[in-house]
Amino acid sequence: MAAHTLSILIPLYNEEEFVGTLLERVLAAPLPEGVEREIVIVDDGSTDDSARIVEKIAAAYPGVVRFIRQPRNQGKGAAIRTAIEHATGEFSLIQDADLEYDPREYGRLLRPLLEGEADAVYGSRFVISGERRVLYFWHSVANQILTLMCNIVSDLNLTDMETCYKAFRTSLLQSIPIRSDRFGLEPELTIKLAKRRARVYETSIDYHGRTYDEGKKIGLKDAFDAVYVILRYAFTRDLYKDSGPDILDALAGAQRFNRWMADAIRPYIGQRVLETGAGIGNLTHILCTRRERYIAGDIDPEYLARLRARFQHRPKMEVRHCDLSNAADFVPLAGAVDSVVCLNVLEHIEDDMAGLRNIYTALQPGGRAIILVPYGAGVFGSLDTALGHFRRYSREELQRKMEQAGFRVERILNFNRISLPAWYVNGRLLRRKTIGRVQLGVFDRLVWLWRRIDRLLPWSPTSIIAIAVKSD
Repeated sequence: MAAHTLSILIPLYNEEEFVGTLLERVLAAPLPEGVEREIVIVDDGSTDDSARIVEKIAAAYPGVVRFIRQPRNQGKGAAIRTAIEHATGEFSLIQDADLEYDPREYGRLLRPLLEGEADAVYGSRFVISGERRVLYFWHSVANQILTLMCNIVSDLNLTDMETCYKAFRTSLLQSIPIRSDRFGLEPELTIKLAKRRARVYETSIDYHGRTYDEGKKIGLKDAFDAVYVILRYAFTRDLYKDSGPDILDALAGAQRFNRWMADAIRPYIGQRVLETGAGIGNLTHILCTRRERYIAGDIDPEYLARLRARFQHRPKMEVRHCDLSNAADFVPLAGAVDSVVCLNVLEHIEDDMAGLRNIYTALQPGGRAIILVPYGAGVFGSLDTALGHFRRYSREELQRKMEQAGFRVERILNFNRISLPAWYVNGRLLRRKTIGRVQLGVFDRLVWLWRRIDRLLPWSPTSIIAIAVKSD
C-alpha cells in the first residue's frame, strides 16, 4: 500500500499532437518509493482531437487517469482550479499537456515535500544543471521582469516564477482561492503562497521549450495580464476560501492586540506549557519564549504545517495534532505540563465538558488552566457562526463547568470591553462574516489607549479569562 499519492494536474487545450505521448511519459515516469500517482486531466474546451485521445487512455487506466471536460475554453487557471477540486493525493504537481517539461524529474520536485522541508517546490528553468533548449531572448527577458516584480511583492528570491512545474501539498493548494482564469495563475499562486508564509523551495529542471509554430500559447497579452495580477495581489489578502482562517489571518496582523492578550495571561503561565488551538501561532510566538517545553496543538492540517514552518528552529517547541474533544489525543500528555493555555477554543467544542476534562488530564497536580472564552450570549451573531462558535459564556456557566471538571477556579478576569460594541454591530446588526482589515488595523493602532481605559468602561467585556488550578 502506497504511503503517499501524487495528483498530477494537467490542463489541456488543443494538444492532439502531443498529449498522447505526454501521458505515456507521465504514466511511465519513475516516482520515489512508496508514492503512487493519479492523473487529473481537465480539457478546457478543446476543438481538436485531444479529448478523444485522452478518453481512450483514461479507459485503459481506470482509477489512475481521470478526465474532466469543461464546456468552453476559459484558460489555464480555470482548468487548474477545476483539477485542484478533484485532486485526492497528498501532493499535487502541475504538468502542461505538451512536451516542454520532462516527467522523469518528478522525484526531484517531490523530495523536499516528502522530507517535510517544503510546502511548495518550483522547478526552475534558469538554475541550470542539465539541458534546456535555447529560445526567444525577449521572452526570457519578460520572464525575468515578471519574476522580479513578483519577488518584490512576495519578498521571495525565485529565479523562475512562470515555470509550469510547481508541486504542492494538496491541502494547502485546495485552501487557496484561485481567481485567475489564464496565465495569471502563476503570479497569483506565488504571491498567495508567500503571504501564507508557505515554505517555498526551488530546484533545477531540464526544459525543452517549443516555438510558436510548434504550438506555444503564452504571448504578450499574458505578460500584461501577469503584471495586472501582481499589482492586484500586492495590495489584497484574498488568501483563504473560508472566513474562519481569514479572520485568524487578519488577527495575525493585530500584533498590539495579541501582545495585550498575552500580557493578560502571562503571569499565570509556567515553564511546561500546552497551548490548545494554537492556530497559526498568533499568540504562540509571544508566549513560547523562555519556556522549558512548549507544545502547540491544533487539529487543522494547514495550521499545523504553518506552525511547523514558523517554529522549526526552536528546539523546545513541539507541534502536534491535539483535538480538545478527543481524549485519546491527551493520553500521551497526561500530567505532562504545568500550564494549559486555551484561548478562544472551548466555544468551538460541542461537548465542552469533555474538553475541560482533557485539559485537566494534561495538567500535573497544582497546574493551571488559563481559558479565554467569548462572553455574553446576547451578542452571539454572524461572526460567531463564521468562526464556528457553539456558544458564548456567562461567568457563572464557565465557573460551574470548570468546577464540575475538577478545577478550583482562582479568578475570572474581564478582557477587552472596548470591542464589544463593534462586535455587536458587525455580528448582530450588519451580519458580517469577517472582520474588516482596515477596521482591525485602526483598532490595533489604538491598543495603547484601550489598555488604559478598558477597565473603566461601563459595559460587559468581549471575553472572560478563567484561571483555575488542578487539585492535588
